[in-house]
Amino acid sequence: MPSPFPGMDPWLEDRSVFPDLHDSLIFLIKKALNDRLPPGYFATAKTIVWIDEEQRREPDVSVTTRGSQKVGGSSTPAATLHPTLYPLGAAPVPVPREEGYVEIYSLAGRRLVTAIEVLSLSNKAAKSEGRKAYRRKQREFASGRVNVVEIDLLRGGTHTTAVPLERLEWHAPGCCYHVCSSGRAVLDHYIVAAVRLADRLPRVPIPLDPGVPPLFVELQPLLDRAYDTGRYARHLDYDYPLRPALSPAEQAWANDILSKRTPTRTESEPR
Repeated sequence: MPSPFPGMDPWLEDRSVFPDLHDSLIFLIKKALNDRLPPGYFATAKTIVWIDEEQRREPDVSVTTRGSQKVGGSSTPAATLHPTLYPLGAAPVPVPREEGYVEIYSLAGRRLVTAIEVLSLSNKAAKSEGRKAYRRKQREFASGRVNVVEIDLLRGGTHTTAVPLERLEWHAPGCCYHVCSSGRAVLDHYIVAAVRLADRLPRVPIPLDPGVPPLFVELQPLLDRAYDTGRYARHLDYDYPLRPALSPAEQAWANDILSKRTPTRTESEPR
């Protein structure tokens, strides 16, 4: 079942949903590119990994005595270890986090040509480790003269794409989402597609090498496909208040759309 919204569905921005959407879009973008890239290029999925110090888990660790008695969460007396050693439990360990993105390579020399990013919640969270890792990657791409296409489908968080915020606000005031292309093939300019809430997602040019025509990717069908395969229509709570909130005009527009949508089977069943 398609989303009731013509473009980006703002309820997909929820932190319980967006990470799954992010991964789906990365997969679909890679496939769309490989279906249409000219000879001599290929797209592959990559992963950036960082340690999230704020999220820790209890390790699944046990300590065994010489007599094979398991301690650490068990009822084994501390005295069976050593008179001065006590099983106080293992220290929590930081959780490694992973996020995918897409890279396009030239077959000649396996040279990195273009990176395609779908910004995540962690990328836009001020002072987070995910944002720091993303910023490092941005600088590496810029210093390597790599083309970068950044797709921002999140209204909240700190501005993150390469285009300066003041330029974006000057040329596209009131936009909710945007796509920013930068790098060698666009002569180090910022090519921006601004998207309002009521707009369909744009047809995005993916730059390759100078002199090679860009490859155009339609984002809206990819989002529609991700929405359908994720079965989001069945578990999105459209009564849940959005953060950040919509403007009064946007909320009225969204309410009108939601009032006309066809209920899913789950919603229409008696509770």
